[in-house]
Amino acid sequence: MDHQKEKFLQIFNSLDFNKITDHPNILIAASFFDPDRYCAAKSFYKFMRAIDDLIDNHKAVNRRIVPEERMQFEVNVNNWLKMIQVAEDCPPDQKELTGIMERFRIPHWPLESFARSMIYDINNDGFASLKDFFDYAQGASVAPASIFVHLAGLTEQNGNYSEPVFDVRESATPCAIFSYLVHIIRDFQKDQLANLNYFAEDLTKKYSLSKHDLREIAYGHPAGSNFRNLVEEYLTIADEYRIKTFEVIKKIRPLMTPRYQLSLDIIFELYLMVYERIDVVKGNFSAEELNPSPEETRKRVYDTIMNFPSD
Repeated sequence: MDHQKEKFLQIFNSLDFNKITDHPNILIAASFFDPDRYCAAKSFYKFMRAIDDLIDNHKAVNRRIVPEERMQFEVNVNNWLKMIQVAEDCPPDQKELTGIMERFRIPHWPLESFARSMIYDINNDGFASLKDFFDYAQGASVAPASIFVHLAGLTEQNGNYSEPVFDVRESATPCAIFSYLVHIIRDFQKDQLANLNYFAEDLTKKYSLSKHDLREIAYGHPAGSNFRNLVEEYLTIADEYRIKTFEVIKKIRPLMTPRYQLSLDIIFELYLMVYERIDVVKGNFSAEELNPSPEETRKRVYDTIMNFPSD
């Protein structure tokens, strides 16, 4: 076995897949970054999850954000965004974030785009159209994916980092959209039980599905042909982005060092693993059916490492 693969396996063996339970893919893949970049990815992921969870958790308990509460939530989002602004009197957490952004040359636009999606979440309960969803996904999914791709695409010399030589947003978009569409199906049951719905209303109407119908399926009622046709349409769209992701990875791989090539392979393989579990014809679309076990995830990462080209 070559030295490079041995190094990857050392990192792999250090991971406890049983403890990585919530939104694991991006952190599993980032574990193969060098330690400094991994810490940067982890810090920003935690930062972005904090405001997202604040909104989702409120909806889970209260079903929606009522108009009189929206102003305060928007203030919370705007205060969150101010954390990336440099000031002499920055508190420690803010100095850490701005320091990471400066060192790793992370642009402001992903966080600004993410904040816009959070504002949308505050003022809307779902998506009237698929176009609304795609607009929302530019912040909710493409933005965090872009930070991952940005960190993976940096070039480093003597501890100094240079920005990626490719268009990060353009490169991150296909995989981000692919993963989001797949996760809408994977998380359907969990989201419905938490008063969240990510299926676009124009498509649910197309297949004569009401919010009540979706909730009934989430509670275990058999999925009929209308719901299966809805899922099939989402999978068809996801497949277009899956193919685009293959093309993007092929294009930007030569511009990265091996450990970052591997990180891209891993995150895409983990999304593919969920995609492959979706059975439009026979599936029941439960969380148990669609979520890979820790052992299945572990095996997929191991196989990705073993299939990685030797140095």
